[in-house]
Amino acid sequence: MSLAKKRRVVALCYVVAGVVVLYWVLWFTNRSSVAASTGRVYTNFEGAFPLADALIVVALLAGARALTRGSSLAVLFLLLGAGAGFYLGAMDVLFDLEHGIWAKGVNGLVELVINVATLALASYFTVWVWTNRRVLDVADDGAPSRDQ
Repeated sequence: MSLAKKRRVVALCYVVAGVVVLYWVLWFTNRSSVAASTGRVYTNFEGAFPLADALIVVALLAGARALTRGSSLAVLFLLLGAGAGFYLGAMDVLFDLEHGIWAKGVNGLVELVINVATLALASYFTVWVWTNRRVLDVADDGAPSRDQ
């Protein structure tokens, strides 16, 4: 695997983590800029996401660090982040479909973009890690793992 490909994935980890953090900063400081609804059901539902999104951020940052260091832990952390992304994306899509969130103006479209991006990025990270798992699955001392 080329260093450039690794760097792109590391950069993507940082960008995605930054966007998630930015979303929550906006949610708590300027909610109308990101909220698709002001209804209690919607705001309560969204209020359940910060901790789970924080898990994704931590997993992506840990995955980026592991990739940078050449640690086999990159496989674990990036798959953990991707799995959390699939789970949260699926929950969000179902809620949004059941409550017509995507049809609620510009912020509803923002929610749709978030849903698509979440599932697309989870798919990308999963496929990338799985495709490169043998290269990434190297013991931290540089020796191949026992599975190779």
